[in-house]
Amino acid sequence: MTFAKTLRGAASCLAVAAAALAAVPSAQAATPVKEVKIGVLTDMSSIYSDLVGPGSVAAAQMAIDDFIAAEKPGFTISLVSADHTSKADVASSIARKWIDEQGVDVLTDVAGASVTLAVSNIGAEKNKLVLATASGQNSLSSEDCKPTTLHWSYNTRSVAATTAKAVTMDGAKSWYFVTADYAGGRSLEEDATKGVLAGGGKVLGSVKHPFNNSDFSSQILMGQSSGATAIGFGNSGPDTINAVKQANEYGLNGKVALTPLLAMITDIDAMGLDMAKGMYVTESFYWDLNDQTRAWSKRFFEQRKKMPTMVQAGLYSGVMHYLKAVKAAGSSDTAPVLAKMKELPVSDAVTKTSHLRADNIVLRDMYLFKVKAPSESKYAWDYYKLEKTVPGEEAFAPLSESKCPLVKK
Repeated sequence: MTFAKTLRGAASCLAVAAAALAAVPSAQAATPVKEVKIGVLTDMSSIYSDLVGPGSVAAAQMAIDDFIAAEKPGFTISLVSADHTSKADVASSIARKWIDEQGVDVLTDVAGASVTLAVSNIGAEKNKLVLATASGQNSLSSEDCKPTTLHWSYNTRSVAATTAKAVTMDGAKSWYFVTADYAGGRSLEEDATKGVLAGGGKVLGSVKHPFNNSDFSSQILMGQSSGATAIGFGNSGPDTINAVKQANEYGLNGKVALTPLLAMITDIDAMGLDMAKGMYVTESFYWDLNDQTRAWSKRFFEQRKKMPTMVQAGLYSGVMHYLKAVKAAGSSDTAPVLAKMKELPVSDAVTKTSHLRADNIVLRDMYLFKVKAPSESKYAWDYYKLEKTVPGEEAFAPLSESKCPLVKK
């Protein structure tokens, strides 16, 4: 599927020095921009499709429309999208074809740890920007960081550690983890453990489960028999929803603090407030946060008939920031655009003013919420109470801990 928005006019002929970052290969002079092609490589049909999928494509198109309306650029903007089916080999094949044959300038979304890492490597090889707006993989801004990959919406440290610390300090001092057996799940458990310890708690044990699991009975019974006062679910999407629902069927809700370490608003919607009430969740975006987020989210809702997730909002932000940088650079070449993306503040309809740190992660505030009880919810999608705004410097690991070679020690 291909979407395009075109605004023709006199293109800028500004030449920009292309040696913005020594780590990024560049030509002698930047090429004046005539056309930009954006590729949304997302999960349309597999486990993450509700969190990203068609909603990510809609968010990208909204960013293009809003940019054209506000900035009136003198270049063409095209949007292409494809389904990677949560498979790294499929994603890699599409990414190479887009770059080599279709002239795609920037790839975004790339949900799923294995998909993100694969596409990030291709972006570095081809010197093309990758906006990792739907991945929480910590290593993207540490040992696996690439000059051309920008980590946009959140990472597992910012959500899992924040949530686990809050639950622990609220009285649940002993933990058991039910964790997906892949890199993202293990990262969630590791970061949640840091939060538990920081809150004065302890971890009694953990058990792994396969990706896209349907039966959590054995894992839940192990958690119950451990005597833990909190069970942390180190998974996402349908795995989180199914695990919480099955724990509820075993009568644990209200007796044990059932805690998703990565939950988005669509997950809470699928669980229902009766089941999710009282849970803590940490997100980088909530539709009902302020007048600006409400206005943007209502436009999104008109198209998708559901409120946006934090990663769909993050994709809007990433695409908008990229387009602003292209205009400011007067080029779509990677080096000058990347330099402008790092120079300009990240500020838009869904993002409070933030910035790209030296390790290529957006250092942003995170929001700790508590899920409302049904009696507290006054209108559709009125699910969260804001408990705390967590500054980016507190939510994310300090730069000194990063293993990213871009960071000067």
